[in-house]
Amino acid sequence: MSFTTSNLAELEVLMLFDPKNHLEGIKVHHTASPERISAAKSLFEKGFISQADGGYLTHLGTEAVELAQSLHTMLNAHGDEQGKIGEL
Repeated sequence: MSFTTSNLAELEVLMLFDPKNHLEGIKVHHTASPERISAAKSLFEKGFISQADGGYLTHLGTEAVELAQSLHTMLNAHGDEQGKIGEL
């Protein structure tokens, strides 16, 4: 199982939100990359955010951001391992 490029773009958009501040949203402008615009639209259609161009996190979105931030922290916990390439 792998993340698709669309999944990664969605994660990047989700990581722009602060799950602790429900009064702070984001706006994905029409000048953003096509991938970011598509990711925001997809997140809206899936119920993670309140508007197709950003808006605010929904309850589902807040949960997703918290999980994404936890995963990011875990993956980057050992900075000394960063940059090493291993065999899969």
